Amino acid sequence: MVPRGPGGARTLTAPLTRAPRVPRPPGARDPRARRDVDARLSSAHAPRAGRGQPDVHTNFCGRCGAQVQGVFCTQCGSSTSAREAAVHRGATAPPVMAATPGATPLPVHQREAAEAPNIPSVVLGEERQWLKWETIALEGAFLVPLVLSAVVLFAQHLSGVGGITRFPDLVHNQVANLVLGILAYTSVVVMVPLALLLLARTGQSPRVLGLGAPRLRLDLLPGLGIAAASFGCEILILIPLAPLIASHRSLISNVPVGHVPGYYVIWGIAISAMTALAEEVLMNGYLLTRLDQLGWTPAASVVLAVALRTSYHVYYGVGFLLTIPFSYFATRSFQKNRRLTRPITAHFVFDATLLTISILH
Repeated sequence: MVPRGPGGARTLTAPLTRAPRVPRPPGARDPRARRDVDARLSSAHAPRAGRGQPDVHTNFCGRCGAQVQGVFCTQCGSSTSAREAAVHRGATAPPVMAATPGATPLPVHQREAAEAPNIPSVVLGEERQWLKWETIALEGAFLVPLVLSAVVLFAQHLSGVGGITRFPDLVHNQVANLVLGILAYTSVVVMVPLALLLLARTGQSPRVLGLGAPRLRLDLLPGLGIAAASFGCEILILIPLAPLIASHRSLISNVPVGHVPGYYVIWGIAISAMTALAEEVLMNGYLLTRLDQLGWTPAASVVLAVALRTSYHVYYGVGFLLTIPFSYFATRSFQKNRRLTRPITAHFVFDATLLTISILH
């Protein structure tokens, strides 16, 4: 019996003692912590409540591990459509690797060079159809005027029409003609903001594309290498073509610069910068990214990109073959490194060198 104290209250003859804690084996997980993680994941992946609201789920990118919403990761641009289905089936998010405490961080250029290229994942379902038609529409709006203009220039060359120069006389004053010529050429870059906006909509921001201030080791030096390699390949192509060009000069067309003052080098630099930005953003940053999302192989993407690049250089005649080396090097550079600033730098150096020599010659 339990003894009773004054007033009939029950008392204990011995103090209460806590049962000894059994130590957890090494490597074993706390079940309570696991239940907390499952509860947080379940609440994060639950759809939004309410009628008329979109069914948006918090997801984890399978490439970089970032927590995102929607079908594209805003950090690396990868598609998360397949991951959403896995989350609904009860799959957990991939672990995110944390930095080692006390480790010395790498310099910025070494850390960026060591990162894997942000290659977007293949898009499936209805979104794939939209991306396909979006790509056709945007590339068509950019390429069709350029190709038609190139065909007209080559037809004028074959028919013997003279007076065609790179610097059309818009006004009589040379300085005003220089400024107006630069302003008239800005129509080439009007598609660049639209392309970047459409890419950002699907998670490929300028940072993901490697578009930003050029870096010496990642952009400038490799860009100079691409330009130098392209010049070298052009010389190798010209060696077997020299006899054919000498006997059939009409097969090659070169739009002359004309008689302009030396300060028109400013025009050449401005034109080179706008050309490099427009072509590399549209033909590398946009086209190759969309082809990756549509499931094209790297080899097929290179063939299509090089063919489209050479299509608006047909006004050179047989000389369009000289544009193939640079087109290939620039395309492969973006495919392997996913740094858009690098081919832009190479393209600018390549065009600016040729135009500067033509003006000062």
